Amino acid sequence: QVQLVESGGGLVQAGGSLRLSCAASGRPFSTMGWFRQAPGKEREFVAAISWSGGTTYYADSVKGRFTISRDNAKNTVYLQMNSLKPEDTAVYYCAAVRTPLVGGATWYWRPLPYEYWGQGTQVTVSS
Repeated sequence: QVQLVESGGGLVQAGGSLRLSCAASGRPFSTMGWFRQAPGKEREFVAAISWSGGTTYYADSVKGRFTISRDNAKNTVYLQMNSLKPEDTAVYYCAAVRTPLVGGATWYWRPLPYEYWGQGTQVTVSS
């Protein structure tokens, strides 16, 4: 049975940092991603990473502040979030899919292709 378990969320002041982790059990996944959902808003893409880590994509809103990485030996993906802003406040979800992520991919930012999801972890950034 596949499980994705996020951790690392919490309350932080604007300008601070948090590191989210997502541990996957059951099988390794080619592509892992992070999405977030704020109250009253749709779930939006944050970042995605290929199996090797050589291909990554970021939402424009987090580019330069967030870094996605993975440790395949631990079957874990991370999201390092720096220079946090109040508008980063949301529930952050880890997602996984067997489809490989390659350069020029056009699907990674949509929630639908992802096959498995975690339960989410709350990130709150105070001003």
